[in-house]
Amino acid sequence: MRQIPVDTSNATVMVAKAPQTKLKDRRTGEIAMDAETGAKLLTVDVMFAANNEVEILSLTVPESGVSEELVMGTPVALTGLIARPWENEFNGQKRHGIAFRVVAVTSLAVAGSASQAA
Repeated sequence: MRQIPVDTSNATVMVAKAPQTKLKDRRTGEIAMDAETGAKLLTVDVMFAANNEVEILSLTVPESGVSEELVMGTPVALTGLIARPWENEFNGQKRHGIAFRVVAVTSLAVAGSASQAA
């Protein structure tokens, strides 16, 4: 599967929706797990602003890669963001899109608070 690294160095990123458990199957409530590590997966929606463009991205991240203090509006850093094009067929209809995966979503608000206290 093709993986495209995404440069976040010139982007402003903020949490648009707090982390939520990613479901593998909505009908059964089965939780999505990482195939390689077995870790529980979460989704975090972020506002990603770069090059005078703003988008809301839904990121998949392992549970261990998410700071607990992530709430709407929290500025964050993204570690290891990649984009994966996907395509499938369901009931005779072809669907396609881009899935985003990240190693970690780290709050910048905590780092900023710590430096202000010093």
